[in-house]
Amino acid sequence: MLIYDLVCSQGHHFEGWFKDLRDLDDQLKKKRLTCPVCGDESISRRPSTFGLVKNGTAEVSAPLPAQVLAGPSFNREQARELFQQWEALSRKLEKDFDDVGVKFTEEALKMHYGAAARRNIRGVSTEAQEGMLKKEGVDFYKFPILIRKNQTSTKKN
Repeated sequence: MLIYDLVCSQGHHFEGWFKDLRDLDDQLKKKRLTCPVCGDESISRRPSTFGLVKNGTAEVSAPLPAQVLAGPSFNREQARELFQQWEALSRKLEKDFDDVGVKFTEEALKMHYGAAARRNIRGVSTEAQEGMLKKEGVDFYKFPILIRKNQTSTKKN
């Protein structure tokens, strides 16, 4: 499997796993890919960046995408500071929220209807599940968290 960095026409960055470049190109041509943030079908490849883990702390080791650094008042140091804030917030979410994995929708509904004690949870959901949660009046927020390479999940879902 190969991992490619992708971007939608709205500027949301994400990655996709593909058998090979031909597989990626085929899926792009047939509009089989959608942005996980907004559902946009206008997807393209972008230059890859990568990170290194050094003493347990992630570091940006390649240039950040040009659109992040664009503008006369935004420089690489500010980008690094934003990345560090994102990393700190990701750690807080990992520490203070129960990881319920793919059971996010089920657990959120239980709490919403009083069948389970209210608590902070995090997990994953499909676009259809998110639509259903919105219709039911469940408040939730989508936020991409950074996952460190040496992080492993101890929960079984």
